[in-house]
Amino acid sequence: MAVKIRLRQQGRTNRKTYRLVAAEDRSPRDGKHLEILGWYNPHEEKADKRLSVNTEKIQYWLSVGAILTPKAKALVKEAAPNVIKELNERMQKAKEKQSLKRRQRRKKTKAPKAAAKPKKTPPAPKKEAKKPEVKKRARSTTRTKKEPKEKVKAKAK
Repeated sequence: MAVKIRLRQQGRTNRKTYRLVAAEDRSPRDGKHLEILGWYNPHEEKADKRLSVNTEKIQYWLSVGAILTPKAKALVKEAAPNVIKELNERMQKAKEKQSLKRRQRRKKTKAPKAAAKPKKTPPAPKKEAKKPEVKKRARSTTRTKKEPKEKVKAKAK
């Protein structure tokens, strides 16, 4: 089950508001969600009435492995920049750790290959293989577009 932190559409026509929710990635946009993490009203001018985010819940879901959608990430960054900063640091550490493991694996594979290389021997002369004879199959009695059925039956007899 992959969890995404994304926006859930609310409101009426031409006055959309959104809820920031943790939802399974397969569920529809306005469908079932696991938890409400905040709200966003794009029509408001003041920042405090425009966006509200519960940073503790977002940190929990990110620690569990939830993925932020691009718009949700921008909104969380606006409301709580420290959460995104911590997330980026964690991701950077994971990338460094992964690249270190990859480098170590490459070193291990290169060392045995260099030591185990045998001396080059001249290649043996190649023998030409005989090509097997292909038997021709009898023509089928299926009709073509131009031939009517009677002619095909006559050919078959």
